Amino acid sequence: MVDTLDPNGLRSSIRENTKIVYVESPTNPTLKLVDIAETAKLAHQVGGLLFVDNTFGSPINQIPLDLGADISLHSATKYLNGHADLIAGAAAGDKEKIHTIKMMRRVLGGTLDPHAAWLVLRGMKTMGLRVKMQNQNAQALAEYLSGHPKVKVVHYPGLTTHPQHELASRQMTGYGGMMSFELKGSLEDARRLTERLKIGFLAASLGGVETLVSQPAIMTHHQLTQAEREMTGIPETLIRLSVGIEDKEDLISDFEQALASL
Repeated sequence: MVDTLDPNGLRSSIRENTKIVYVESPTNPTLKLVDIAETAKLAHQVGGLLFVDNTFGSPINQIPLDLGADISLHSATKYLNGHADLIAGAAAGDKEKIHTIKMMRRVLGGTLDPHAAWLVLRGMKTMGLRVKMQNQNAQALAEYLSGHPKVKVVHYPGLTTHPQHELASRQMTGYGGMMSFELKGSLEDARRLTERLKIGFLAASLGGVETLVSQPAIMTHHQLTQAEREMTGIPETLIRLSVGIEDKEDLISDFEQALASL
């Protein structure tokens, strides 16, 4: 296992024959950050390329190519589309590298159908407005949850208490609509909370106009053992939020009533 969050550890893992360094920032679901500019330097020192999964960041909040990355990857299903009604992916980079990807895609046959492509283009027209609202709502909700007595810790780079807040402020123009928090209590307490929300929907996707909540331990990361989840910072009481564009006061009130019921 390579810890991409630690430049020193990553440096020792890169070999002279390393072709690609692949990172995600912010990470899912713990919202940790990779220093993209520093990682790009390490990859380029051996002639490798840096690929960055920028799905959580979105092109509105973070531009990896401006930080030295070679390819910026997105699950277009999420923020680019924004309406949870298609499955698609996108890669951005210089013309030569994208041409190589295009030719490989042609050979493998992974071509988006015309209607899905139109839906992505439709969604991108409002992406700036949606993401700005999601940033504001996530910041407000993170601040509320971080002060709640039933919440152990909130993982959101927009909080000054986040251990990488300074890095986030350097490489991001907005802190995003994704966050997670650890509840004080048990797995069942976390389950009850997700079920008692009235505005937030229990679902595994993200980046849409609606607020979605999920429990990684029993949903997206259930295939890992408990020890593996704990090693990667995913306890049973971790709840991940994809914050939507609803009124922020309504969102806070919804979490307030759900937490009060525990």
